[in-house]
Amino acid sequence: MSRQDPDVIDSVEKAFRVLEAFSAEHPSLTVSEAAELTGLSRATARRILLTCVRLGYAEPDDRRFRLLPRVLRLGYGYLASLPMWERAQPHMRRLADEVRESCSAATLDGEEIVYVARAPAKRSMSIVLNVGSRLPAYPTSMGRVLLAALPEDGLRGYLGAVRLEPLTSHTITDPGALAEELGKVREQGFALVDGEREEGVRSAAAPVRDGSGAVIAAINVAANAGRVTVAELREEQVPLLVRTAEAISRDIGCVPR
Repeated sequence: MSRQDPDVIDSVEKAFRVLEAFSAEHPSLTVSEAAELTGLSRATARRILLTCVRLGYAEPDDRRFRLLPRVLRLGYGYLASLPMWERAQPHMRRLADEVRESCSAATLDGEEIVYVARAPAKRSMSIVLNVGSRLPAYPTSMGRVLLAALPEDGLRGYLGAVRLEPLTSHTITDPGALAEELGKVREQGFALVDGEREEGVRSAAAPVRDGSGAVIAAINVAANAGRVTVAELREEQVPLLVRTAEAISRDIGCVPR
């Protein structure tokens, strides 16, 4: 049990910290790396990694550890509890076919967005994102839709804590400027981002709402800047995107018809 909170088991919390330390940047970890990334002692990190091996969630590779497919069971439990995204998929596929660009859906998890559904474009793009992929919220269109929907105190806390890194020369890195942009997103009902997370990629996003009108997710379309101008994205694709988001909100049974 936790010394600070009797309802929290410290060892479980530490185990999840180790599991979350694995990422695209760290697909495998040594005991020392796991300890450094989590702030745990080497002894604790080692015991947790060896326990993950015993349970089938990881495997040793010389002095390093890698996750095994069994860990997908943890995430699948969340996705399986959201059958609404199965109902959203036909809408997303139609939109992707109509605009000939990829369409994705994401929810907010702390300072990141997590992809929960995706309808890829038939043509290829340089970005490869799948269900479960995570991106920082601030430079992405879906992230801005979700951030714009936060209550005032939640958004203030986010802006005070997040580190706004210049991922490209276009990335908004000033908290005040980001807050102003989020105000525009809230007012117009969609977000449009031009090359702020990755040069040459433009995207627009719109909110998916529940029956109370609260934003529960966002969907977007993403395009190569060489194929779609900002004007085309705003004038041609955004209206289709907004209508699709509204149709998904109705079809998943959250918004009264």
